[in-house]
Amino acid sequence: MIRSELIQQIADDNPHLYQRDVERIVNTIFDEVTAAMARGDRVELRGFGAFSVKQRDARIGRNPRTGETVNVEEKHVPFFKTGKLLRDRLNGKA
Repeated sequence: MIRSELIQQIADDNPHLYQRDVERIVNTIFDEVTAAMARGDRVELRGFGAFSVKQRDARIGRNPRTGETVNVEEKHVPFFKTGKLLRDRLNGKA
């Protein structure tokens, strides 16, 4: 599902809301999650999961094409851990 499909689904399920308002709500949620993660905060959606940022240390890598060693800088990557309800539903337990 992509963002526009999510917006359409919410708008269909809530006919009392205008689609432009639903779009603004969804975009605000995504913007807030992104901003929180950019600050290094953890975002938890109970029953769904938790988004956090993990730091990967600098290391020496290898260019697979040439075999030459390359310095890979430290970086921050997004990490998602599923919640128990989502995990159970995916495994057919709920």
